[in-house]
Formats: sequence, C-alpha cells, structure tokens
Amino acid sequence: MAMHIHSSFSEGVGSMEAHLQQATEHGVDVIWWTDHDFRMQAHGYRHAVRFEGLNEAENKRSWTWKQILAGSPLDIATAAFVAEPHTPDEPGKAMRLTAQGPAAQWGELLYEGIAWNSTYTTSVAGTVLELDVLAEQLSADAELVVRVMSSYRPATGGRPKGRYTLEYRIGEQTGRWTEENGLLGVVGIAAVPGQWQRLALDLEADVAALWPDLLAADSGLHRLRVGARSRNGALASGLFDRLRFVRTGRDGDATVAIQAALMEEYARRYPAVRQFHGSELSLVRHLNFYGGNFTLPDYGDAPPTKVKTVQAALDMVDFVHANQGLVTFNHPLEEAPSGPGLARLLIETHSLGADMVEIGSKEDFGESVYGFDAAARNAVLVTATGVSDDHGGQDWIGQKQRWITSVWADSTEEADLFAALRGGRAWFYDPQFWRGELDIVVQGVVPMGGVAVTPAAQVPVEVTATDLPDGATVRLVVGKVDFAGLADPTPAITSQDLEMKGKRGHVVLPVPSGRYVRVEVRGADDAVIGFSNPVWILDREPAGGVPAERRGGYGWALRR
Repeated sequence: MAMHIHSSFSEGVGSMEAHLQQATEHGVDVIWWTDHDFRMQAHGYRHAVRFEGLNEAENKRSWTWKQILAGSPLDIATAAFVAEPHTPDEPGKAMRLTAQGPAAQWGELLYEGIAWNSTYTTSVAGTVLELDVLAEQLSADAELVVRVMSSYRPATGGRPKGRYTLEYRIGEQTGRWTEENGLLGVVGIAAVPGQWQRLALDLEADVAALWPDLLAADSGLHRLRVGARSRNGALASGLFDRLRFVRTGRDGDATVAIQAALMEEYARRYPAVRQFHGSELSLVRHLNFYGGNFTLPDYGDAPPTKVKTVQAALDMVDFVHANQGLVTFNHPLEEAPSGPGLARLLIETHSLGADMVEIGSKEDFGESVYGFDAAARNAVLVTATGVSDDHGGQDWIGQKQRWITSVWADSTEEADLFAALRGGRAWFYDPQFWRGELDIVVQGVVPMGGVAVTPAAQVPVEVTATDLPDGATVRLVVGKVDFAGLADPTPAITSQDLEMKGKRGHVVLPVPSGRYVRVEVRGADDAVIGFSNPVWILDREPAGGVPAERRGGYGWALRR
C-alpha cells in the first residue's frame, strides 16, 4: 500500500494519474489519497494580486514576484510598477513589462508568483483566473503570456511523460493548439490594442479542450507566471493588473466529490490499483485520515496556519475516529525533533491516540525507531508504517524516500485493510532493494502485531521472510516491556541475527518478564530494508486492555 500520496490537489507536481501508473508498474495494490485538507478546499488561499510591487501581502501573508529570463537573450527586459495606466476597476499600480529580442527564437521576460506556503497551488478544478491586460505594442513576434505550470503525467495519448503547461498568449494568433510534443497547450487570445481587456481564463475547461483524453480536474495549478516575449527584434510591451483567483465547488466536501469522480474513472483505466479516500490533516500536527465516513474538517474562518499544540492533534484524532476512520501520526519528529523527545510524546499521549505512526518517513529513521521502541517498551499498541510522502509521482523507486507498507489482509476491501492496520499485521520495506513478505508468529497462534498474554517462561517464535536478496540478514530485535513510563523513556533492546532456513527462522525466546519482538531485514550494507511490527509477550494484560484485532484468538489466517 502507498499510504501517503499527494496528487494535483497538493503543492507538488504530482497527479493521480502519475501515481496510479507508478503503482501499477511496481505492483502496489492500494493507494490512499492523502492530499492536504486545506489545499483541497483552497482554505485561506490567495484571492487577489493587485500588482502594487514585487512584494504584496494579503491578510499578512506574502506574495512575491520572481524574475525569470528564458529562451534567447533579450536586448530589452524591463519591469516597472506604474501608477498610470492601471485598470479602471482597481486603484493603485499596474505592472508594465517590456521585452525585445533580436533572435529568431523567442526570448522571454517572465515573473513567477510565489505565494506564502504555496497558497494558490491546488487542482485547477473550478478555477478561473481573472486578469486585466493592456496591450501597448504587440505583433506576431511580440506577445504577452500567462503561463500555468501544471502536473506531471505518464506517457499517454501519444505524448511523452512529463509536466504539462497551459499557456495563454495575448497577441495576433487565436485558437487552441499544442506544442513541445503535446505537453504545452496554447490558447491564443486576440489583443485589443490600447484598451484594458479582462481575461477570464477557465483553466479546467481549457485543459479539457486541449487534451480531451485527460481528466482535466487532475491537473495542478502548480506555478503561475506572467510575461512578455519577443523575437526578430520586435518590441513587446503591455501591462498586467487585477489578478483574481475565482474558485467554485471547493467548500466543505465538494472537492471530495470531485476526487471521487476522478477515482471512479481512473479505476477503469488502472484496474489493478484499489483507491481510497484520505487526507493529510495539516492545520494541526500532521495526521492522515483514512476512509470511514470520510469528510474534511471545517476550519471556519481560521487562518491556514498549523496549530502545533498536542491538544489540537488529540481533538483531530477524535474527529477522525468519530467518523469511523483510521488515523496515522505523520512524520512525528517534526514537532518532537529527537528520538528521546518523540519517545516521551508517544508514551505520554499513547501516540496521540492514533492507530498508526509513520516510522519510515522523511525524517531520521534511527531517531524514529528510538521513539517507537521506547513506546513499545510501554505497550503502546500503535502500528508502525513506512511511507514515501510523494508529491511528484515520477519515480517511486528512484527517489530517496520510498517506503511501501504491506499488510496481511483477507482482501483489499476497506474493512479488511482496517482490521489488518488496527491489528499491526503490517510491515514496510524499501522497494528498491527488497519486496518480500514478512511475518512473526509467537506460540504458533499470535501473529505480528498481536499480544500474547501467557505465564510461560519461554515461547517459540517463528519468523517468515521471503525473497531475501543476496547478503541480506534477518535481525531479531527483542525489547523489554516493563512499563517504565516517563521515568525512563528509552528503549531497552537486544538484537541478534536469525539463522534462516529457506524463508523461515525459529528461536525459543526466554521471557523472564514482559517482552516484545520485532524483525528487521537488513541489506548487505546493513541498512534496514524491511521493518516489522512487534508481537508483545506479556504475563498480564496491559492497563488499557488489548484491542480485539491484536488478540491471538482473533482469527487471523496465518500464512504458513
């Protein structure tokens, strides 16, 4: 399963289609879509740019114009914010761009808008850009441009893989066409010389018209540029003013419905991958909400800034559980930036009450494992997962962060996946080096993730690890469970390499007191390439009890 994936509704260049192609190519059965909740709703997003200068705040959140020179060199490339002329519909200034290039190839003077925390970047669904322009001097060799840098997609429709761009050109040529092997879609708009004209750029409709085989809503408004371009010595001059982001159908769960329609059509195109709703709840310590009665939080008029308190996260976990969903504590070192700090947080809050915690994430793996082992010492029964947190969809295997999580589940139905995740029947792995199966069984009946409550002084442990690469080892990690709490929030572990005979390894484990056991698969260089969840072996039930899915008698079909 890919459990932390961002598409065109988030701030990266990824698309749902790109991720689905990667999942299909690499044999991943399930994707949980986890775009940022506030980005899906465009909550607190930028509404207007007034072209008052290179820096312009809205609600105390910045907007900056960054100059980019592209193509052939220009002899003239100037920008100025002028009091006159400006659009008659808004006081203040306008931005005048002037460009002149001698070459036969286009030279471009561009300005890219950079919003605080990427607060215009989301899907183009229901988005119209209103922009006032004044053409001063344009021709067949001199144009104004509005460029929308959009999403990456796999090769499709006879076009190569790559990022798509939607470009509006104000000048003499009109119509719609594509260039650059089909990845650049152009809308030509006739200039009205000497007169302000209001453009209403319907991004979703234009993507659909230029590329009718694509699902247009699965296209990101990733970056926005305005500019002037010139060739053959022609002078391009014009003004921009009064930019408005007009978004419809983004309130409440309207975006969830848009995503659901995309999922339905993509299920026909990529039938090997099961898709489920999810979201990264991002205005608290980041949490992933999976499935259930899926709904996005209502932030009201709150600003799009993260509330970092533990209580805010606890309340959001309660919100997910009230909606019958599962929740993961994401990249947990972000607010507890060390293993010891994370250990204290996981012990004190029982991992924020979350069902899962990202141990394989973008953060330091060793520090994350430290915190997890300290929590396991206190029988914090939370499922460890590994994720890619991928925002691009271009190369799942070649990127630095690439964990995939697998579960022992009876099917890819949500109920079965939920049971496996609640029960800790999960392991994660680095697919660049290993894609095998991993399991632990204690006393012949209690599987990985479970709790064996037994008075026995020793227990048999069987480990399964399949398709190990050359030079790999299977390491058994045994931890003490003594409920030391915050008095000693550290791991208490020993480890040994397990002798494997084929895909099995066996050991009789002494348990003079509470213990847990987990497994690491390590590559020839000793790097961790596979990580199991523990089995806890206790002489009595923990104070909080044992969830049904973690009991040895739950009824898991053990893989022998």
